[in-house]
Amino acid sequence: MTKVRYIFIALLSMIVCATSAHAQTPAAPADLTATAFERHIELQWQPSPGTNIYRYNIYRSDNGGTTYTFLQGTPASTTFFTDWTGDEGLNLTRLYQVKAESVIGVQSDYSNVATGTTADMDDNALRDMVSQATFRYFWDFAHPISGLARERNTSGETVTTGGSGFGIMAIVVGTERGWVTREDAVNRMIKIATFLQFADRFHGAFPHWMNGTNGNVQPFSQFDNGGDLVETAFLMEGLLAARQYFDQNTPLEAALRDVITGLWEDVEWDWYRRNNSNVLYWHWSPNYAWQMNFPLRGFNEAHIVYILAAASPTHPIPASLYTTGWQASGYKNISIQFGYPVYCGPFGGGPLFFAHYSYVGFDPRRYKDNVCNYFVRNRNHALIQHAYSVANPEQHLGYSADCWGLTASDDPFGYSAHDIYPNNDNGTISPTAALASMPYTPDESTQALRYFYRVQGEKIWGHYGFTDAFNLNENWFATAYLAIDQGPIVAMLENYRSGLLWDKFMQNPEIVPALLALGFVPDNSATQEHALQTNGFDIRISPNPLAAGVPLQIEFSVLEKQILTANIVDIQGKVIQTLFANRALTAGIFTETFQLEKRPQGTYFLQIKNSTSQILTKKIVTP
Repeated sequence: MTKVRYIFIALLSMIVCATSAHAQTPAAPADLTATAFERHIELQWQPSPGTNIYRYNIYRSDNGGTTYTFLQGTPASTTFFTDWTGDEGLNLTRLYQVKAESVIGVQSDYSNVATGTTADMDDNALRDMVSQATFRYFWDFAHPISGLARERNTSGETVTTGGSGFGIMAIVVGTERGWVTREDAVNRMIKIATFLQFADRFHGAFPHWMNGTNGNVQPFSQFDNGGDLVETAFLMEGLLAARQYFDQNTPLEAALRDVITGLWEDVEWDWYRRNNSNVLYWHWSPNYAWQMNFPLRGFNEAHIVYILAAASPTHPIPASLYTTGWQASGYKNISIQFGYPVYCGPFGGGPLFFAHYSYVGFDPRRYKDNVCNYFVRNRNHALIQHAYSVANPEQHLGYSADCWGLTASDDPFGYSAHDIYPNNDNGTISPTAALASMPYTPDESTQALRYFYRVQGEKIWGHYGFTDAFNLNENWFATAYLAIDQGPIVAMLENYRSGLLWDKFMQNPEIVPALLALGFVPDNSATQEHALQTNGFDIRISPNPLAAGVPLQIEFSVLEKQILTANIVDIQGKVIQTLFANRALTAGIFTETFQLEKRPQGTYFLQIKNSTSQILTKKIVTP
């Protein structure tokens, strides 16, 4: 009996102590700040010490601090809040205070007062705002053990390989922009690279998903529990950009570069040929071998896989696989949609992530392969989607020149790869589609940015930028953020503004030789004026300069049937050779070669004109 009594007293004492602890008044939150933008004000504060915090209560004053009104509570794990001011007017001043509340409802004193005043923002300021907020997904919300990107904001332990590659690029951007210190960025990168050294790999390739604490593979599907070559390529794209960016001669940065090089050299790209076949395969599993059976044939998001596989210093693939694998099986697309040649890929180009994932690092502006210049191709892809949204053939609510962009994202019915093909368009707009197209379509993408923020912002803007998607037909607005959609926003906005990630990735010594081995040649198509919609036809020529004895290749893009004449003229405009006259060309994309007559070295011009006297001229340099 005495022993039972002592146990009862001990338990009672514990309950009293616990109740007393919970009854204590929590400490007030510290360092409350308010950062004002055009239509919202962001609050952040330091958490109150102790374990008995239930939530934080935000109070706002609209009358200069005379009175404060309770605005909203946030969970104890959240120390930030976005107050949407909307269209109530610019130069709007609001004051804020925050209280901590304990688990039994005891509130702390008020925090310090923070003040924010909204102001008009120009386009550059809007881009900065979006980029920095989206960066926070990869910095603030990164997995605490691995530093890698969580698959989505509800993923818990699950981190994503490809999304982490994009997140590494976001860290480079954040460092360059001064959002984090270089020291902190290097430490984060050391954490990431060290974790990757000991995470599950399969012939050097990482799985699609991993556990962010122990690095163990988390199956993406039943048979997809091994190496994912595409996700690994996106990760390597980010790591190689970081290897060039963190170039200082310090022990930590040197060590980081060494670890990245080791991870890069460990990837057995050649293993993923599947017994030395003439194509690369997406997956391999130690349990199910090649059962996924997914050969990587384009055009899709995996272009970077073949570039990196050819560039590998330790496990390269033969350059021939680029044509026998990647470009096999209907690669070219000679159709023209809304006045823009598609060049390659499905119908109108496919979901817009096809134009983003492989090009956050690989700079498509200065090279072309035997099919096209991929900056031109990706620009046309985005312009097709923009024109489609303006035409709005499916009569979806909201589609317009302001509201456009279809890609893979959440939607009201689950998750889908949306594009302009009717069965793939259910009215879901994904902000990443237009925003990550900023380098290709700066005017159209900026127009969309203004709309997303100023019109739909109250429903889709949050602490990590724009949420994944919205569908006005269904009055549905996503609350989720996905790493693979957030990452290209940060990367491509920076490539538009400075070309930083393109420059760093292309500086890796393995990349340009690999492109040349694959048959890429230097090209300036991306900077030439696009004349198709003006004239009804456009042309691209190669090679240029034209070597002696080498025929001139002309690619014709014809919007609708044309009667064309092609002449070579000298610098005074005198016709010196007629290639063809009054030839009828049907709509589509066609390539033809012509042997030019031998002429003195100098500058000549290819002049194409149609029956309505529209003239297009291209300069030709001959040796």
